[in-house]
Amino acid sequence: MHRHRVAALSCSAVLTAAALTACGGSDDSGSGPVDLTYWAWADMEQVVDMWNEANPDIQVTVKEQAAGDDLVTRTITAAQAGQGPDLVQAEYQALPTLVSNDVLADISGQVADVEDQFAPGLWQQVTLGTDAVYALPQDSGPMMFFYRHDLFEEYGLTVPTTWDEFAETARTVRDVAPDTYLTTFSANDAGQFAGLAQQAGAQWWTTEGETWQVAIDDEATRRVAEFWGGLVAEDAILNEPMYTPAWNQAINSGEQIAWVSAVWAPGSLTTAAPDTAGNWAMAPLPQWEAGENATGSWGGSTTAVTRDSEHAEAAAEFATWLNTDPEALAGLVREGGIYPAATAAQTGEALAEPPAFFPNQPDFYAQAAEIAAGTAPAAWGPNVNVAYSTFNDAFGEAAQSRGDFPAALTAMQRSVVEDLESHGFQVSE
Repeated sequence: MHRHRVAALSCSAVLTAAALTACGGSDDSGSGPVDLTYWAWADMEQVVDMWNEANPDIQVTVKEQAAGDDLVTRTITAAQAGQGPDLVQAEYQALPTLVSNDVLADISGQVADVEDQFAPGLWQQVTLGTDAVYALPQDSGPMMFFYRHDLFEEYGLTVPTTWDEFAETARTVRDVAPDTYLTTFSANDAGQFAGLAQQAGAQWWTTEGETWQVAIDDEATRRVAEFWGGLVAEDAILNEPMYTPAWNQAINSGEQIAWVSAVWAPGSLTTAAPDTAGNWAMAPLPQWEAGENATGSWGGSTTAVTRDSEHAEAAAEFATWLNTDPEALAGLVREGGIYPAATAAQTGEALAEPPAFFPNQPDFYAQAAEIAAGTAPAAWGPNVNVAYSTFNDAFGEAAQSRGDFPAALTAMQRSVVEDLESHGFQVSE
């Protein structure tokens, strides 16, 4: 599976939260075949070929793009010139930015009957808390707990089911194997922290009328920050950033024996820890209260129709097929390596076998589907990039010094609010 970096930019236009209720794109004009352009980064040529062969009157051309900020910037720039594509692959975090810049069409009239095919937490992310629908969920990144089952057995460890148990497990690892850590806190990818905050119940950006409400420094997120900051301060876990050579070495050598990650983790472990194939297992994320089934999202993308499209209905029809048709989704799993957002596809034939890196866990994807059903809703705003940049700086410093995590969270809140205000938004905290 692919790990998607966050993509979101501050709005180039000074718009209020009311922009989230902008009307949809144009109706289909004329009759006869229509040609649609789809900007995307995932490998989906073969899947689109399936559509084109079966639908000669609606032909789709995929134009491969860079993911992340580059695609968001290019899409906004094209829309300002009236030259946007018909469809665009957009990460969930980018949707408020694209909507506030008047890029995306409301396709609620075309897709209302497919809502029940997706987990409520994912559907909420494409509606932004309104009656409008700005995209269809394509893939998702439910978070999970990955651990070295061989070393857990060797050290006499039990897989933690609550965060309290997780903390005790981290301390036990340090006692029984002093050169070993359970995991790390990383300040170089804010998506992990955002997902953990979602699991705890955080809603960082919401709207009320024309006002953005920012609650990054809320009780739920502070609970997460204090928890991880406490473990770092007592040296119960590492403070090594992810994806560095040092982190790869720690994962590969067994210095770090677990990773709080998402469903795409097997692909990353294949690269980071090639010597450990077959030694890993996956379990649900630890819970704040015993018996709960909540998880956050780390990654994932959608298919959106732009307001520049002259064939919005045809584009919505294709987007619906792409993200709900069993054959299309199976193709996206095989060719694009995605974990589908549609719940039916999460236990489909394309995911019948476990990841090659996890041969000893045949129920990997069956378990993943149960976990994904508990995906907590996420609330994104138009300046996610500001929050994530501040996270990298403030939490990076706090992690390195084993210092004040709550203060770093306050810095995130302050930066986001000041940025929104500087762009003319009405803001409350």
